[in-house]
Amino acid sequence: MAYDPNNLSALTYANGFTLWHYKTPDSTTTVDTSGYFNEAAGMLRVGDFILASASSSGGVFVVNSNVGGVVDVDNITTFGGSNTD
Repeated sequence: MAYDPNNLSALTYANGFTLWHYKTPDSTTTVDTSGYFNEAAGMLRVGDFILASASSSGGVFVVNSNVGGVVDVDNITTFGGSNTD
């Protein structure tokens, strides 16, 4: 699939930082591909966090560059740990 602007929501913002949420059926490896968030280049800033609910896992992406309308995020940092029950 592709980026869906309807699934990106600002949760809070302050001091030039925005915390976002993004839900997608795409895998995290698809989402962390450079250019995936290009449609949102006008809103995303370097250092913003994107809490993600993706098909393969959940976690946070950090926007590491946004130059000339090309957005790149770091690989996802996953949340949670083992659940042995």
